[in-house]
Amino acid sequence: MTEKAGPDVGARLDRLPATRYIWRLVALLSFGAFFEIYDLALTAPLSLGLLVAGVFHRGAAGLFGITDQATFAAATFAGLYVGTLAFSTVADRLGRRPIFTFALLWYAIATVAMGLQRSAFAIDLCRFIASMGVGLELVAIDCYLAELMPKAVRGRAFAVSASLQFLSVPLVSVLAWALIPGTHLGIDGWRWLAFVPAIGALLIWQVRRALPESPRWLEAHGRWAEAERITSKIEQRVASDLGSQLPAIHTFTDASMQKAKAMSMWTPPYRRRTVVLIVFHVFQTIGYFGFANWLPTLLVSQGIEIGKSLAYSAVLALVPPAAPLVFSFFVDKVERRWLVAAGALLAAAAGLLMSGFTQNSNFALFTVIGAGVAIGNSLMSLSYHTYQSELFPTPMRARAVGFVYSFSRLSAIFSSYIIAATLDRAGSVGVFVLISGAMLVVALSVGLFGPRTRGLALEQI
Repeated sequence: MTEKAGPDVGARLDRLPATRYIWRLVALLSFGAFFEIYDLALTAPLSLGLLVAGVFHRGAAGLFGITDQATFAAATFAGLYVGTLAFSTVADRLGRRPIFTFALLWYAIATVAMGLQRSAFAIDLCRFIASMGVGLELVAIDCYLAELMPKAVRGRAFAVSASLQFLSVPLVSVLAWALIPGTHLGIDGWRWLAFVPAIGALLIWQVRRALPESPRWLEAHGRWAEAERITSKIEQRVASDLGSQLPAIHTFTDASMQKAKAMSMWTPPYRRRTVVLIVFHVFQTIGYFGFANWLPTLLVSQGIEIGKSLAYSAVLALVPPAAPLVFSFFVDKVERRWLVAAGALLAAAAGLLMSGFTQNSNFALFTVIGAGVAIGNSLMSLSYHTYQSELFPTPMRARAVGFVYSFSRLSAIFSSYIIAATLDRAGSVGVFVLISGAMLVVALSVGLFGPRTRGLALEQI
């Protein structure tokens, strides 16, 4: 085994300026996440499309005597749960780059297969399999991005990545608006929505060739010669962009690598972080996906026709890709936990205001308040993806992030049924109150008990 020599790769990466090459890496990683966000955004419009096509049943006439929409959402999050919990450790063992490639191919093939099915059961099964790939991919990408980015622009990199990823949201909404209901070239509109990820499968090998393995991951696994070689190449590309010498390296003592194999997320200081993130994820899912997945249905239940509901969703879908670009100007200047809390509180307040609107309400004001929900969700989402990736060391980052993240998926399985039952018994107003209350718990848990991370190297955190 090659002896480790010289400054560690973390210090070398953290002192790099954010040049064109750094942002190219962000864009390449966002390519994979684009299709994963596409899959998550697909849940609500695809459910409506399947309902219109007669594949899903109206009311509680679906599998196990519950709504097909709730079962479809539950299959989605059950797959995400298995993917994040059972397979995320593979990214710690095999590396970030191979998992990035494998998970995208897995998801794309399963989603295309879903588009070929004719029964609700077969569609739910394919959805479950596809979502396992999505769960694994999102964990791998968050770890990958956190480990490659210099500390001064880590939050900004996640914000720009979120903007690129969430371009898939307006794409889904526009396609759903254009394709549902109806058939095109003799094929149901919902099937066309499921075929889009095939593009990712066709292009993934070209993207993979341009991505380096994480030098931090290589170093953590004792592969110092490879870590040195890849770090040197990154430094050369950045220096070429700058046209001058790189800044000096500022080193610090880091004993974490020597203790890596003995680390546990249940020993201090990681135990408290693990508990905080578990509570956070249980409740953030109720709020975030309660709005994202159920909004069209909630609007229809308030008397807003399905066409206007989808049009409204299409307008609000412009927020997720646009808002992170605005956030990118200040995300590295404010503590991450306060950004998470602020986003949750904004979404909660706007959600409560939305509950009072009906078919005859002012559509412009309704859209502005709805944008408040979307902006709050966007700020919370990009901030916690950055935050949870910062809180655990490289040797166990994917395993720990996958573990805590899996609780959001487990919560979503049950929250789909809870929201469906609340809608049936308390109406849309009851659902808005439920998900806004969940967001309040999110803000309190992270805001009061989360550690600080701003401006710190991953190894210091």
